[in-house]
Parts: sequence; C-alpha cells; structure tokens
Amino acid sequence: MDFTIIIPARYASSRLPAKLLKDINGKTLIEHTYSNAIKSNAARVIIATDDEKIRQVALDFGAEVCMTSLKHTSGTSRLSQVVSDLSFKDHQIIVNLQGDEPMMAPEALNQVASNLATSGMSVATLCEKINSQEEYFDENCVKVVYNSRGKALYFSRSPVPAFRSSSEIDLDLCFRHVGLYAYKADFLKGHSKMKVSSLEIAEKLEQLTFLANGFDIHVEISTAETGIGVDTESDLKKVKKEFK
Repeated sequence: MDFTIIIPARYASSRLPAKLLKDINGKTLIEHTYSNAIKSNAARVIIATDDEKIRQVALDFGAEVCMTSLKHTSGTSRLSQVVSDLSFKDHQIIVNLQGDEPMMAPEALNQVASNLATSGMSVATLCEKINSQEEYFDENCVKVVYNSRGKALYFSRSPVPAFRSSSEIDLDLCFRHVGLYAYKADFLKGHSKMKVSSLEIAEKLEQLTFLANGFDIHVEISTAETGIGVDTESDLKKVKKEFK
C-alpha cells in the first residue's frame, strides 16, 4: 500500500514563535519530525511550508519541499493546496503529520494509513487511553468517543463521556485524540468547499466540520508511542529531556 506523508510546517505560532526551527539536541524540531516520517513505509514525504527559512532548512537536510500560501488557516487546508499543485490522483492516500510532532513513531504513521485503506471511511485518525483525571479535565486534551466499528461519534475539549458523579469516572472509557490524520487526495481537494461548522467554531476543532458535513472518521487506539507535541516552551523542554 503506497501512501504519502505531507508535513504542514507553518512558521508563525502564537504560543511559541518559530518553534519548528527550535534546536533539539543538534537538530531542528522539523528535522526530527521528518526523520521519523522517512522511517515509515511512506513512498514520499513532503514538507509544505509558507516560509523561506523553513524551506531552506528542510532542503539542507534533504527534504522535498512544496511552498504554499500564507493564507491557510489549518494544516488540512495547506495539504489541499499541495495535492492540487502536485496533481495527486484522487485515490492516493495522504497522511497529515503535524510539523511539531517530533516523537511520532513511524508505526503510527503506517497504522493510520492502513486504517484508511481498509475502513472504507473518509478520514482515519488515532487515539490513546487517558490515564489521569487531570488529563481528562484538561481542555487542551481533546477527547474522542467512537463506536464498535471505530466510527467517531464526537470530539471535544470538554470531558466526554461526561459522568454524572466524580466518583463514577471510569478512565477505561476515556480516550485522547492524537492529531494525526489520513485521507484520500479527493477528500482534500474538496476540503476548501466545506462550510465551516458552528461546532468547529465553538470547539476550535476542524474535525468537527468533517463530521458535520457527513464524512465518517475512523478511530483506533495507536499501537505505537506518539510522544509529545510541541505547542509551548514547556513542551519543548519536555521533548528535549526525552531526547536526551
């Protein structure tokens, strides 16, 4: 099964500016992410960026780079331009790996691509068990509920499922969404035509627009470590410690 990984790499970041160029033990964050991607079974790995600094750094470590518009508001939107500009065929599988995920295991990338191919759904993604009530109540931890077929029912920053009593919280029912996606190229080509849902606006979660527009999302527990994504200076310090 062939698939392509596209890594959206935006320079601007409100919480940690220029984070993709931050040094982690002698390599930039974006290079660590790319290094994991090329260890997967992907036939092709592309970095999609809107910034000349990131482009030059990526070219220096040997990556294929596609320059994209400054106007994109999400990684999915950036990928939609890449599949159009590079003339991907509709059936081709694209994995969206965020540039700030330097610890994502190659096995997780293979898993989400395979799940898209076999599930028959429009999108595939992964999740992990939530192991603490602190994480369960954290609005930065996106929760997902899905059915026995792996079909996502809802994603939320709020604690879901919601237990009527704090003494009844069962973490075995609680899962954290991992922000890794796979789609067919034709889904991405149609992405720009989707009307942004009121649910996405409320929760700031673009996958809710997918659901609101009638697309099924496959969810499965990741079989490999997905590591720590870097959103803040604190996250960066944690990742540096892990790499040591």
